[in-house]
This record gives sequence, structure tokens and C-alpha cells, in this order.
Amino acid sequence: MKEYICATTKDLDSVFGIVQSSIKEIYPQYYPKEVVDFFSDLHSKESILKDIEDELVGILQVDGECVGTGCYKDNHITRVYIEPAYQKKGYGSYIMDCLEKNISLNYSSAVLDASLPASHLYSSRGYETIEHCKYPVENDVILVYEVMEKALSKNETKIDYNGKKFVPLINTENGEVDGNTVFIYHQSGTDFSAEYSGGEVKTGFMVGKVDAAGEIDFYYEHLNLDDEIRAGKCHSVPTIKDNGKIELHEKWQWLNGDCSKGESVVVEL
Repeated sequence: MKEYICATTKDLDSVFGIVQSSIKEIYPQYYPKEVVDFFSDLHSKESILKDIEDELVGILQVDGECVGTGCYKDNHITRVYIEPAYQKKGYGSYIMDCLEKNISLNYSSAVLDASLPASHLYSSRGYETIEHCKYPVENDVILVYEVMEKALSKNETKIDYNGKKFVPLINTENGEVDGNTVFIYHQSGTDFSAEYSGGEVKTGFMVGKVDAAGEIDFYYEHLNLDDEIRAGKCHSVPTIKDNGKIELHEKWQWLNGDCSKGESVVVEL
């Protein structure tokens, strides 16, 4: 399971360790010692702690293991590091997706200072160089880096369901989904779709729209274990739990069969 969450002070050692191990293992392949030392000092434990206290730092957990970290202030992405053993698995891109999504709530573009090891990643994500910079470090060594910028599409909805998985927690007796049914949600702008299966459902699909508050109106259709095609409509209202997960409270109605109504609650995995 993979999730990107806000870091707390108890995560300081993990974040600091990821940043420092990445700098010391990866940067010597591209930079002289003076530049490596500069980055190591720049991302000191004290500076990371301040960013955590300002709620600017996130951590990426995979199966409970902290494997990466990101940080931004305003529209400036200031820190993205992945533990060396977990690099080249798409985790850096995942953190960038999360940072850009958060920034897009208030800004039309994201800006970052690109080191040599990361510049190719940012270019592939649509960032363009807006300034070539030089910075003097020790022993007359010059650090060369690029300031890069990417235009962002402003989020149209309060909640982005794309890629999230849900399972039913509660359902009325006339429903056909249960805790063994898994829903995989997709969202592009305000367009919503999903597929689901498990329990009494062989395969099913949903299609609808998401409004600005994150409420979903959709139609669903599935094939059950009795080889019956069932169809219905649903209105789904989200709440965000203390752990950051989404819980959806739903009112639905069958559009074939007895056309009965029901209510359910589904929760994010």
C-alpha cells in the first residue's frame, strides 16, 4: 500500500536520513565534494525540522516503510528525495504528482531549482528551464543549476478520486456489494468512472460526474453471480477522516428489478 502523508516531528529522523543518504550516495556521481557538502548542509536536520513544523513536508510510505519525502512552500518545490534502495520505482514521480496537485489549488505553475541528477526527471514531466544559475561554494567551486517552471491545470474539484480504491463498509440488504467488493476509481477533471468486482459481483462499471465539493452522481451496472445484469444510480457524499482517508456516504436506487432504494458507506483503502 502506498500513501503520501504530511510529516510530523516524529518523522524527522526518517526524513533527514532519506535526504542525507540520497545526497551522499547519488550526488558524488555528478558533483565535486564541495557541492555535495553544500547540499548536505543546506538540508540540515534543523532546516528540515522547521519545514516539518511549518507543515510543508510530506513522506511517502510504502507498506508502512518511509521511502521518500517532498517539500514545497507556496508554488516552489524545495525538496524531493527517495531512499537510494527504492529509486527507479516511480516513487519520485508519485511524490511530484502529490506536490503539483497541492500547489495547483492556489497557483497556476510550479517552480523548482533543478540539480543535475534530477533535471532530466523534471524535463520529462513538462518543466522548462527559465533561468541558468551559478552559486559559489567552497574552494572557488561553482554550483550550476537550473530554475525550472511548469504550468499546472487548476483542480476543478475539492477531491481527486483518480487511482483510489474503495470497499463497502455498510450496505442495506437489497444491495449486492459487500466488504469483498473492490472499487477502483478514475477521475479526469469532473469526469468520473470506476470498475468493481468481488463478492456477489462478477464485474461492474460506473460512470458519472464529480462536482466542486467532491460529491459524485453516477450510474452503475454490473453482472452478478446469477448472471443477472443489474443497473442503478447513486449520489455519493464524501467526508475526510482523521487519517486522511475518504469515506463516502451513498444513497442509491436500482433502475431494474424491484427498483428499490438503499444506502451504503464505502471507505478508501
